[in-house]
Amino acid sequence: MVAVLDLVTFLVVLKSACCAQPRPAQDKISPIINMQLDSRKKMLTWTYTRNVSHQECTIDTPTAYSATVNPQVTEDHTYVCTFPNSVLHRGANLTVNVTCDGVVFLQVLTFANPGREGSGAVNFSCLIYNVRFMNCSWAPGPAAPADVKYRLFWASRHEADAECVHYILGPTGTRVGCHFDQLGKPQRTDNYFFLVNGTSRETAIPFLDFTPFKAVQIEKYNPPRNITITYNQSHHIIRWEHPEIRFDLSSHMLYYELHIQTPASSAETNRVFQRGQDPNVYLMPSSTTRAKSAFRVRVRYMYNRLWSEWSPTQWFGLPEQDFSGALVGPVVGTAALSALVLKFLCKRFSVRRKMFPPIPQVKKEIAKALMPTAGVSDPSICTQEVAWDEGHPPPGPQDPEDVVTLEATC
Repeated sequence: MVAVLDLVTFLVVLKSACCAQPRPAQDKISPIINMQLDSRKKMLTWTYTRNVSHQECTIDTPTAYSATVNPQVTEDHTYVCTFPNSVLHRGANLTVNVTCDGVVFLQVLTFANPGREGSGAVNFSCLIYNVRFMNCSWAPGPAAPADVKYRLFWASRHEADAECVHYILGPTGTRVGCHFDQLGKPQRTDNYFFLVNGTSRETAIPFLDFTPFKAVQIEKYNPPRNITITYNQSHHIIRWEHPEIRFDLSSHMLYYELHIQTPASSAETNRVFQRGQDPNVYLMPSSTTRAKSAFRVRVRYMYNRLWSEWSPTQWFGLPEQDFSGALVGPVVGTAALSALVLKFLCKRFSVRRKMFPPIPQVKKEIAKALMPTAGVSDPSICTQEVAWDEGHPPPGPQDPEDVVTLEATC
């Protein structure tokens, strides 16, 4: 009987072992599928085959950049992670980490930038100018084929991704730049995202991307405006106004370089740097300036190196009215001194006698003819008489001639 029971128990255990349901194989398979990277938008997407309880995505690049973000889900149940600050043209590893049914799953996507090495664009830069315009430029890579056609894509936090509309062509017809005449409403927090890729019938062209460009740091200002220089007897007062700029910045975020050139100074010793003020004023002691001193000024954003062009040169020194006032005294003094010298010379050298020579003495024959004649009784006939100064007898033949005065008597 015992043997029968043992046999039955053995058969039951054997049946249980043979008929037990194994754990489904899918529990060991990652629920992550359709993992893809849009390198232009820097966007990683994927979907799941079943529900997950935890998820995150990570990017690692050769430039030592690493970031972990939480994914977003779209209406069609696609999961999305974006890495706007990453640089992908050198390659990257992207990882999705999820937990499903208590099991952790990792899936890695290794990205490589396809195309012939050295054929992508190089030397990329962008510049905002005249408040509302922007130019970007680049150069063809050293290994770029002759038929390469580059394309520039850009976006901002407030602008959707778009391609350049106005390309700039080089001497060979290759696209080497882009002009933007519509930048949208300026925002101080604007960041611009750029990517240059290319096509060719000969080979694939690798793309070139960048960390975001801070818009406020790529603006080149116009020169300062309305420069005036006045004089208050002790200082030359130099004033100027801020240039018109794209972004709303406080005055102290502008940085000015003043160049003041005097005849006795060098360019290096007269460079003055100062932050913006309201208003902008610089005092130049008059003792340090000469006539024909020169002033010019330029400006940049405090945290970039894009100097504006120099303002037109302003010439200054002692004002004209000061020169005329200063000359009045010397002129009057010189005139008075000249008069004294002339008077002295007149007395010393009888200049008056030489300028106005004396009238010669009347000849005796003429004098006798003018004396009254006996026998003339007509009172209507006027006779001439020589009268000498009282107390001075007529000069004799031995005396020099002197000035005489003729008077008519009737």
